[in-house]
Amino acid sequence: MSIGADCLIEAGAILTGVDAGGDFATLSDCTIRVADGSIAEIGSGTALRAHYPGLPCYGGPGMIAMPGMVNGHHHSGITPLMHGVPFAPLEFWLPRFRTQRRVPLRLDTLYSAIEMLESGTTTVHHIHGGVSGPRESWNQTADSVLSAYGEIGMRAGFSFMIRDRNRLTYEDDATLLAALPSDAAEWLGAQLRAEAIPVTELMAFYSDLSRRWGGSDLIRLNLAPANLHWCSDEALGLIFDTARTAGAQIHMHLLETERQAQFALARTGSSAVAHLHHLGCLGPNVTLGHGNWLSRDDMDLLAEHHCTICHNASSGLRLGSGIAPINSMLERGLRVALGIDQSGINDDRDMLAEIKLVWALHRETGLWNQRASAPQILRMATEHGAMTAGFGDRIGRLDVGRAADIVLLDRAEVERPAVDPRTPLVDTLLMRAKSGAVRDVFVAGRQVVANGRVTGIDRDGVMAEIAAEMQRPLTGAEALAAAMIDTVLPAIMQQHRESVVDTWKPYRYNGMAD
Repeated sequence: MSIGADCLIEAGAILTGVDAGGDFATLSDCTIRVADGSIAEIGSGTALRAHYPGLPCYGGPGMIAMPGMVNGHHHSGITPLMHGVPFAPLEFWLPRFRTQRRVPLRLDTLYSAIEMLESGTTTVHHIHGGVSGPRESWNQTADSVLSAYGEIGMRAGFSFMIRDRNRLTYEDDATLLAALPSDAAEWLGAQLRAEAIPVTELMAFYSDLSRRWGGSDLIRLNLAPANLHWCSDEALGLIFDTARTAGAQIHMHLLETERQAQFALARTGSSAVAHLHHLGCLGPNVTLGHGNWLSRDDMDLLAEHHCTICHNASSGLRLGSGIAPINSMLERGLRVALGIDQSGINDDRDMLAEIKLVWALHRETGLWNQRASAPQILRMATEHGAMTAGFGDRIGRLDVGRAADIVLLDRAEVERPAVDPRTPLVDTLLMRAKSGAVRDVFVAGRQVVANGRVTGIDRDGVMAEIAAEMQRPLTGAEALAAAMIDTVLPAIMQQHRESVVDTWKPYRYNGMAD
């Protein structure tokens, strides 16, 4: 698929982006002229059609145009629930991923891309789970994912998670292996050895990947140190040095669960954020995924260094990991993006549903407290997500000079049966827009969704292939993995019992019930 298209896109209302006053600026009855994939002009439709009679025209006066949304934190297509992985605390959930079917990466990637594009998300930061085995397989992994996004026409940041320790618990892997029966220890040990790739080799792979894929306007190559407990200080030094040299974005999981906060205090004598600061690992190119257990001092440090938080609200709720203090972040001027992680509250990748959840989750109970507004939340899902995915000022707003990543929604469907004209359009969109209102989606001016369905692939054929993959009998290796994890998981749980202080207490629904 060639990149960049010329066309005219008309809308009765165009939400361009947050203005200096904090509102989402809106233009009425305008047409966007797209040239070579970028917004060249916004003006009168009559004049633009007369001046450019040969350009294809999309939309109409009944449409709302908005910037394509960004899923700033994403891992894979077929959801864990679909794979038969039951919900559990993160520490007991992740080991079960080793039991998932090996669905071809092209199909897996296309599945979530379909969901994202058809609900108005045009860009994703895909954080792959990691690479293992022989070097040639690393290229196959990255190429399969990136080629699938190119096939369907979606913009993507790409990174692969990097670990050099503690892959299954907060203790050394050898400690866990020593506690296992010999057959389980042999099986798991072989997997861990295949994953134990020196970070220097992974940085060389990243450089090679950047050379092969970095020339596309639709692709950004980022770096993803997996988490503080998964990365030694030496590994972090190499990764952040590579990012500085390459001018790359870094996306690091951090403080997703309370146990991760405890790990940092026990092992470094400080908070996870303070330790990263000590290592020189904070800066404007750094995004921290989750941040559910940030302290006030942590947030002050992150704001001082102009870092970004990627808030994954559905994930924190579904896994019982916690609720990030978003209102406190906004008070400090911290930039916040949004991610859907493995899946959203409806077990899909619908950012229109996620923004509703984020808005409601952070209302809090006071009369005078500051709360995230509709413009702020929509900015998280667009402009701020664009920055963390590596596209900076290229996308996230509908301004002249930016890429024409545009979503058209049917206003009558959003407002059905009627909305009072005094209601701000951005509030209406956030509260009422559902994926069924998405009519057309454009990436770099190319139509990738028409009348609510993706156009770049055989959608029904892909879904049929996925269904066949998910319904086939388990392979021998997959059945063995399921049996082995059933043996391994009790040892993992026992190790957590011995090493983790569980300070569980209820969410503070109301102070009188404490």
